[in-house]
Amino acid sequence: MSRILVAEDDPHILRLIAMWLKRNGHDVVEARNGNGARDLVVAETFDVLVTDINMPGLDGIQLIEAVVSTGHIHRGIVVLTNRWDHGEIRERLSQWDVRVIPKPFSPSRLSEVVDKLTAVDTSEAPHEGFVPDQSSLS
Repeated sequence: MSRILVAEDDPHILRLIAMWLKRNGHDVVEARNGNGARDLVVAETFDVLVTDINMPGLDGIQLIEAVVSTGHIHRGIVVLTNRWDHGEIRERLSQWDVRVIPKPFSPSRLSEVVDKLTAVDTSEAPHEGFVPDQSSLS
């Protein structure tokens, strides 16, 4: 079972994401904003971070920049966004292995992306930071 941290300020979307990921066997921890997610990552370890970009306070990009150096996200990051500037987001986050999924999104597509990230052989050492993987950006 993989531990997934979901940072989303819209309670309906947060509930939908958590439901789908739990249905696929993941342990899901919810954060209603970027500040809460950052605090959780500092205190705990997760396999995947799923984050919205547009959140009050600490937005998704700032959250990613704050947490990748902790080493507490082991398998990857998925970004959900309704912004039109996906290319700019990918460019800003290109130094890390980040998947970008535009909103509105299919929950089954999100589950598929998270499942692929967490299917990595868990006997391997966790990632020591993230490397760019432009081919996986969608």
